[in-house]
Amino acid sequence: MSTQRQPTVDLAEERLRSSGVRTTRARRLVIEKLIRVDGPHTAEEVGKLLRSAVPLSSLYRTLSVLTASGVLERFHDGAGVARYELAEWLTGHHHHITCGNCGSTQDIDFSPETESTIRRIADDAGETVGFAVTGHRIDLEGLCPQCR
Repeated sequence: MSTQRQPTVDLAEERLRSSGVRTTRARRLVIEKLIRVDGPHTAEEVGKLLRSAVPLSSLYRTLSVLTASGVLERFHDGAGVARYELAEWLTGHHHHITCGNCGSTQDIDFSPETESTIRRIADDAGETVGFAVTGHRIDLEGLCPQCR
């Protein structure tokens, strides 16, 4: 593993410890694989990345534990499919764009100016219903280059 990725693994393992969760081989493998790929992935896709290094029954339990401890985030794409990725506190704030045809999902970043505008819109929307907005996520849908 590259020295650039090791701090992320170390931070994730520290989060597990602080949550009272052991770092198992399966948990470490999932974290290491998700560091190396862009965008969120389905459990099936994560399983393929692991190439049978983690049994499927253990993989679902591992994804659940990593999500509950805050190392992973789970979101549902436009088709309602659960996808997993490293939490934003590890990777930085970003958004997603999902192909409505094949389901491929990619991370996207907005310029600081656009992100500031989005935060203002979110704060205004929250104020209208009495909420203090603490975060936001934008999930765009479209057709990827291969499906267009």
